[in-house]
Formats: sequence, structure tokens, C-alpha cells
Amino acid sequence: MFDFDQYLGFLAFLTILTIGFWLMIFLLTFVVPYWLIGNLREMFKERKEAKQAQLEE
Repeated sequence: MFDFDQYLGFLAFLTILTIGFWLMIFLLTFVVPYWLIGNLREMFKERKEAKQAQLEE
């Protein structure tokens, strides 16, 4: 049915496909929201500091 080389190639393909799938899940559920929330916090912090500096003048 399959030669040993074809079997190894198929396993390599499945491994790469699985790693890519879990990497995309990880990026979409953890990294992207973490990055967005961090950027929003920084933006609000800068606005608050700018508003305070304007009021102090």
C-alpha cells in the first residue's frame, strides 16, 4: 500500500498541519486579544495623562 518513505512524508504533513492549526488557535485566542487590550490600555493611559497635563496648565 504505502512505502515507508510515503508513510514518513504523510506523518510529516500531518505534524506540520496540526502544529499550524494549534498555532492559529493560540494566536487568535491569546496573543491577538492580549495585544489589543495592551494597546487600548496604553491609549487610555496616554489620553488620561494628556488631559491631566492640560488641566494643570
